[in-house]
Amino acid sequence: MGGVIYENRGAIKGYDRRATPPGMHTRPRRPSNYGAALMEKQKIKHYYGLGERQLRRYFEMAKHMKGNTGEQLLVLCERRLDNVVRRSGMALTRPQARQGIVHGHFLVNGAKVDKPSFQMRPGDVVSVRNREKLQILYRSILGENGSQVAEFVSSDQETLSASFDSIPTAGDVSLPVDVNMVVEFMSR
Repeated sequence: MGGVIYENRGAIKGYDRRATPPGMHTRPRRPSNYGAALMEKQKIKHYYGLGERQLRRYFEMAKHMKGNTGEQLLVLCERRLDNVVRRSGMALTRPQARQGIVHGHFLVNGAKVDKPSFQMRPGDVVSVRNREKLQILYRSILGENGSQVAEFVSSDQETLSASFDSIPTAGDVSLPVDVNMVVEFMSR
């Protein structure tokens, strides 16, 4: 029956819920430099829903661009179609945006695009396909989420469209990640 018996405290009458499991305890160790850099890279992968190969591809592209490689990497991730749909308020989460894109719910400049990794360019317009059920669905999502539009995207609730106005800057990225550690880690 393990547990320390106290007077009537805890979740189960007579038992105390402790923060750690029973047994011998050591102090939690700080991760090594490698471990800390790996965790930062994993944050980017998780936040944008990328696989390892996709992130490596973006890193190679960012290396060949002018400017800070880490900032360019995050800008490439921010320019993805699934991220723009999410940041325009037409989806509550990135996975929801990815699903809508894969199912063909969105048009970019009037053409159906079903690849979430599509790189947006300034001036591109994302709109919901002209289907009544889709219009109702995305109008309700935009109604509850429309106030959280990013600065580099302008959203129109009437036409259910969003315009990608400018390339995002490092300040537009809301992910708390140390990109310099990621660049060092991926440059090995």
